[in-house]
Amino acid sequence: MTTNRNRTVYAAVILYAFIIGFSFIFVKFALIAASPLDTLAHRFTISLIAAALPVCFGWLRLTIRPRELLAVLPLALFYPVLFFTFQTFGLAYTSSSEAGIVQAVVPAFTMILAIPLLKERPGAWQKLSVLLSIAGVIYMFVMKGARFEPSSLAGVGLIALGALALAGYGVLARKMAQSFRVTDMTFMMSLIGFIAFNAMSVGRHVSEGTLSTYFQPFASPLFVMSIVYLGVMSSLISSFLSNFALSRLEAYKVSAFNNVATLITVLAGVFVLKERLEAYHFIGAVLIVAGVLGTNLLGSGKRGAKQTVPRGIAERGKVS
Repeated sequence: MTTNRNRTVYAAVILYAFIIGFSFIFVKFALIAASPLDTLAHRFTISLIAAALPVCFGWLRLTIRPRELLAVLPLALFYPVLFFTFQTFGLAYTSSSEAGIVQAVVPAFTMILAIPLLKERPGAWQKLSVLLSIAGVIYMFVMKGARFEPSSLAGVGLIALGALALAGYGVLARKMAQSFRVTDMTFMMSLIGFIAFNAMSVGRHVSEGTLSTYFQPFASPLFVMSIVYLGVMSSLISSFLSNFALSRLEAYKVSAFNNVATLITVLAGVFVLKERLEAYHFIGAVLIVAGVLGTNLLGSGKRGAKQTVPRGIAERGKVS
């Protein structure tokens, strides 16, 4: 039974990595018709609609109580609000390659936070494996020509804050999954993302006198296709899969799959956007995969440590 449960968890986190990996292609398409902030606003509008439909039809019942909303708020602030805000504005001052290098350290940030806050005890080989996966990502971007320029320092700083926010989300979600249902956490993340990004986007349009163009991107079929993927798959479903995985696996193990998502993005660029496949892609891929496998399969530093079943799940006997 434990083996079957582990398979389900790893299937979820691998699917999460693939969804996130392909999302960058759809972001690229969406940005043809809309600004980054408008794209985020519409993305989380679609996400909230998709999350609300099963609730409205009675297929899913939310159990979170009003007095518990404040407890979930920090989770949604870390991700999606702070992460996407820092990422969006950071990319305005730095290149995507530089951002990719900084983003690669998320597993290391997560491990550093998880050790004191969650009492997770990765072994020496697991720590080295995390560094190996980070090295794989950095190697690919450096070979692609990424260089840090003094003029991009502000952008790098914002991307680093985004990486810290994502690491903070992983640690907090791991902790909160012991008390809250995964579906409740996911719904609240979509709701708060919807409120935050629509407020920012509408505020910008009002200040610029362009509110009448708010829904103009939906006239583009390519934008509609892209925003549906980003809202349903890359925001709602990926958040559910991530929260589910964090309810069953240590935060640093789940976080290692963020670099798999980066690898998927690079490969998607090669096979979908017809970018060139180079030898360094293979070398980087081997380093990333070896690092993720080592992080998840090599023994932890604390022998006999058991995977905990979240209290919220144990009490209800189900994830939903």
